[in-house]
Amino acid sequence: MAMERIGLVGVSTRRAGPGALQAFTIAKEDQAARLPEIRQELGLKEMIYMATCNRVEVAFHVEENVSIAQLRPRIFEVLKGRAPEPGEAERALRVWAGEGAVEHMFLVASGLDSAQVGEREIRTQMRDAQKFARKLGLSSSLLDLLMSEALKVSAEVHRSVNANRSPTSLADVAVERLLERHGRTPGPVALIGVSPMTRICARTLTRAGVPVVIVNRTKENADELVAEVGGESRALAEFLEAPDPVEAVLSATGSPVAILGRPELERLSARVGSGEPPLLIDMAIPPDIDPGAARLVGLPRISMDEITEMAQLSRQSRLLDLAPAREIIDQGLATTRAQLADRIVGPVIAKITQRYRETAIEGVERLFRKELRNLGEEEREAIRRWAEVLAKRFAHVPVLGLRGLAEEMGAEAVRTFLEATHEDLHVDPIFERGNDLESLEMEEKES
Repeated sequence: MAMERIGLVGVSTRRAGPGALQAFTIAKEDQAARLPEIRQELGLKEMIYMATCNRVEVAFHVEENVSIAQLRPRIFEVLKGRAPEPGEAERALRVWAGEGAVEHMFLVASGLDSAQVGEREIRTQMRDAQKFARKLGLSSSLLDLLMSEALKVSAEVHRSVNANRSPTSLADVAVERLLERHGRTPGPVALIGVSPMTRICARTLTRAGVPVVIVNRTKENADELVAEVGGESRALAEFLEAPDPVEAVLSATGSPVAILGRPELERLSARVGSGEPPLLIDMAIPPDIDPGAARLVGLPRISMDEITEMAQLSRQSRLLDLAPAREIIDQGLATTRAQLADRIVGPVIAKITQRYRETAIEGVERLFRKELRNLGEEEREAIRRWAEVLAKRFAHVPVLGLRGLAEEMGAEAVRTFLEATHEDLHVDPIFERGNDLESLEMEEKES
């Protein structure tokens, strides 16, 4: 079926560790130029690229008869910039194909594949990746539809499962450490970078009464977050040169190099009001805080690896809490299969129904010219109506069969069947034209 032309290749920190992501991450400022080139180089019909602090994934829609598994080493090469050694791509990247790829989208969107089960940031990140792909013209039909369905399912999961429980995320794990420190040594906390992660932390900390200093390379962006949550704002260069007296620092920027080395950490340590070494939480990949420098200065640094391990401790119990979400996902997959089947056979069903009607009417009109030529117009009209009703009933059986065939076996099976039984009926190319993106966006807002 149409799902069979969907593939997904990716790597996550939960399965491979944080260090595995860097080689496959395209810098945000380079994505607008690189992603269309990658799509063309790989010969993909559609593509959505998503890079977060926890995963890098490429979802794609291929032509018929393209081997999805064979695209894994090619994706490795275009992202990493070199051909893989034998077996290297298979060790580094996982691949999902067909319905398995769609199921993975649903699981990711619902937070069930995350290190912190049930997290909600991933849904926003997936929606942003989808919209960016639309903007670049990389996604407009089948893949876009499936991503929208994944977002709908995730919304249903978050509405229906453990609604009375607070949302959990890697940011929540980090905030717990910061609140523990604040409870012992009250004082400001510096948040470096204006990312989804730091925004969540800022909101949670300020609601708990913790003063925050928002630090960003571009101070205007820090000012914007301060206007929302309160606190102070600083330009990154200003903070690194003369840091505020903070008890803890959480950093989550997109810098390709560490921004806090030994000199910056020594200045930071000298300004702590409590006299304790400041707590450092580094949620960036690659690290924002030089691990070696932190050890030399004697500052406790919690890395993304450790945050992920903390999240894993509660993963199993959280999975049990979210068991009903699996039913919602399974139902979403069934609904999507049926929806795609209807798109495959919808035009054919209309033609078959019309064929049965025309055949029935032709038959009764022949009767009117011969055996029933003495009937009046009123009786003839009644027989025509009866023939149309009967034609619809006769058409119902093959229509059900075609829907089932499309749902279970896909467009190719329907095409083969029609070529053998109805030479003048054809399956139109599926999703060759773009969907109405305004309608898709309206559906997302309603969800």
